[in-house]
Amino acid sequence: MRLIELFSREATALHVKASNKAEIIDKLVDLQFTHGNITDKEVYTQAIFDREEEFSTYVGNGIVVPHAKNNVVTAPSLAVARTAERIQYNPDDDEKSDLFFMIAAPMNGSLHVDMLARLMNLLAEEDFVAKLRTAKTEEEFLDMLDKAEQENFGSESFTDQEVAAKAKASGGYRILAVTACPTGIAHTYMAATNLEKAGAAMGLPTKVETNGSGGAKNILTAEEIAKCDGIVIAADKNVEMDRFDGKPVVITRVADGIHKPEELINKIINGEAPIYHAKSGHASASAASSGGAGDSIGSAFYKHLMNGISHMLPFVVGGGIMIAISFLLDDYSINPSGFGSNTPLAAFFNTVGSGAFGFMLPVLAGFIAMSMADRPGLAVGFTGGALAVSGVSFASIWNPETPAVSGGFLAALLAGFVAGFVVRYLEKITEKLPRALDGIRPMLIYPLGGILIVGVVMCAVNPIMGAINTGLGNALNAMGGSSKLLLGAVVGGMMSIDMGGPFNKASYAFGIAALSNGNYDIMAAVMVGGMVPPIAIAISTTFFPQKWTEEERNNGFVNYIMGLCFISEGAIPYAAADPARVLPSCIVGSAVSGALSMLFHCTLMAPHGGIFVFPTVGNPFMYIISLLVGSVVGAAILTALKKDKT
Repeated sequence: MRLIELFSREATALHVKASNKAEIIDKLVDLQFTHGNITDKEVYTQAIFDREEEFSTYVGNGIVVPHAKNNVVTAPSLAVARTAERIQYNPDDDEKSDLFFMIAAPMNGSLHVDMLARLMNLLAEEDFVAKLRTAKTEEEFLDMLDKAEQENFGSESFTDQEVAAKAKASGGYRILAVTACPTGIAHTYMAATNLEKAGAAMGLPTKVETNGSGGAKNILTAEEIAKCDGIVIAADKNVEMDRFDGKPVVITRVADGIHKPEELINKIINGEAPIYHAKSGHASASAASSGGAGDSIGSAFYKHLMNGISHMLPFVVGGGIMIAISFLLDDYSINPSGFGSNTPLAAFFNTVGSGAFGFMLPVLAGFIAMSMADRPGLAVGFTGGALAVSGVSFASIWNPETPAVSGGFLAALLAGFVAGFVVRYLEKITEKLPRALDGIRPMLIYPLGGILIVGVVMCAVNPIMGAINTGLGNALNAMGGSSKLLLGAVVGGMMSIDMGGPFNKASYAFGIAALSNGNYDIMAAVMVGGMVPPIAIAISTTFFPQKWTEEERNNGFVNYIMGLCFISEGAIPYAAADPARVLPSCIVGSAVSGALSMLFHCTLMAPHGGIFVFPTVGNPFMYIISLLVGSVVGAAILTALKKDKT
């Protein structure tokens, strides 16, 4: 099978009108559906958006390659759209995009991986991409693709070694590289292609191993490693590193492999690459897990924390919503103290939801530790998180009558970082053990030693963390009047500062921490604050159209839906286009909603869901009022700040 066979006239569209990520993805999914290879359009669309949450599929030069691997895809296929005007796909993309290639990949097989490798090779040629932008018809566009594939690869089908076809050279390879991204699709192969091209242009034969979703391809041999000048690791996930012991190695992000290939190769040629020393028993590394080249302590802390929170959220959301439903279905009059479990149906939802919710803090600690110390840190982190939840201490062990006090979110946070540091310390102090013991280090020494140490630490600090947690809970419960209004305004406003960034996530994490301690009003303020930005923008585009361009007005209605679903990111394209006016307006509106939610004593036990969980809200009518008032305030300020466009 050749690449062109995966396209079709029906799945190709030029001169597409779209102004943001959501619109172009919807168009591409519709095009993909024409192949007849997708059995459920909604599931596939959600898979695309889930993939976008993990890692941007923007690859540079105005090109985006959204993709998803899912059970609803029966065979691999490609769809392509070219927009009439360039759009800002992600706020932080270095330029706007107009070429979009969507890949639908089945769960079984690796044909899509080879397909993508060939496509990335073609798209790496700037002259070819420029020609694609001049095509006047869909037929001409596909003919250009067909001709380029023939010129570069002949009539051959995909082969496992195709990625390295242009990198082969006599006399061995001067530069070796490994590329990998979290899902192992677009960025992996784009980085590989650019590194190979840069090496060839510099007169340095280069071979790249791709750690893609179909497994490692073009694997570096021991002989090649021994003879090369150095190795570039452009990866956002762990790759096997022990084989590079004693060689100059540059470790960086996969994005740098795409955008800075010459710079990375020059570091090796100029002798600037450090010598890599393998850690026996923990032979893997990545820019992501190490915090990235040149990352500050604060940046590394944030990455480890976000790794824990991102893995924790499914347990929080799924479990929290089920618990909230149990209260909605129960009869309070039967037994007030057992509310949530008085009826069989309510008890079912409460039991299952509580089971999922109970994993929240161990998962948080486990994946923080794993981010720091790879797989050896996972068991140690989980254990530390479980001990944080239990509140066990030396006093409670020696005297069963001494109550255990859970340290909650803060204790689990501490446990995760302690576990990560402990495992990394164990790795360091066992480096010089006989190599015959390498096999038992990750299987015995790290888990046994790590769990023992983290157990001692948590038993020692749990009373302190429990007292802090109890004190914070009591302080939050005791808040009243202006203090509570201020807190609601702060957590609500933070949801709009960066809409999905560090401030937004910090506010959301605080809401979850309060939720786990039984403070449901903070979560209510957090969610209503996050709903305001898209709705405020939608109101302004609807009632004051003269302030907005035609495209912005057309997209405004979608923001009603996104806001009601608690998807703050719907406001990002507008904020990116005019941050000085959009952000302050949204922040004020969100702060007003958060403060009003607190004023009206609204509560929320479900950590996500937007309007769909409003039936579980305490004082729902005033919660809706809080949302409406904040949205109108935000829209009014935004409209006043904006200048007429027509």
